[in-house]
Amino acid sequence: MTDQITRAETFAALHKKGDPIVLYNIWDTGSAGAVRDAGAKALATGSAPVAMAQGFTDGQNIPFDHALDNARRIVAAVDLPVSLDLEGAYAEDPTEIAVNVQRALETGVIGFNFEDQIIGTKDLYDTETQSARVAAMREGCDAAGIPAFINARTDIFLKAAPDTHTDAMLDDAISRAKSYADAGASGFFAPGLKDETLIKRLCDATELPVNIIALPGTPDTPTLAGLGVARISYGPVPYRQMLAWLQDNAHKAINPSA
Repeated sequence: MTDQITRAETFAALHKKGDPIVLYNIWDTGSAGAVRDAGAKALATGSAPVAMAQGFTDGQNIPFDHALDNARRIVAAVDLPVSLDLEGAYAEDPTEIAVNVQRALETGVIGFNFEDQIIGTKDLYDTETQSARVAAMREGCDAAGIPAFINARTDIFLKAAPDTHTDAMLDDAISRAKSYADAGASGFFAPGLKDETLIKRLCDATELPVNIIALPGTPDTPTLAGLGVARISYGPVPYRQMLAWLQDNAHKAINPSA
């Protein structure tokens, strides 16, 4: 447990506004080793690539035990902090969330992505309900004795096209960030947010380190750093790029005259 605590503390310290930790998301032990050897300081799974690599679709469709077994193998294979994309913690009830978090921590992971979208729908939990869920996650971490990094995610921006993002949406995100921080979140994740002005406003408005995902059209790493971002992740992008490369080269090998 001492090593896990140390890794958790190391991971948290890597989140610095203006000097972001880059997490090139992985999905199994092979991808974990490749990203480690590329010089990563920490690793993070992505729920979509983990699911797709094992024949499932995203959205908690991969069985919880499968996801935990995969995380356990990754942790055992690399000597780096590993954060787990826990989606909605496979539970709605706060008590069940706390139990599931403790089970997840038994794999050796030191942090979680935790989203406010109601799994299986396009709706979000209201701020009060999701804050209680974040608090339950923190209670589970405390009960396990691990200062795990809870990266509280909001899907406000992911649900809407970037050119429709508004100040009102940002105000909602800022309100959620404050409430999630009060509930015990360690960071705030706003996937889909790409506008530089809105990103800077978010970073300036919350005490939490802000995570932005590097989807196509997102500002580059130096720009995000200058805006105050503390964490840059890549989600399913690496997996999809790898699949495209694999399919293209397989096609050339199988159809050399095509």
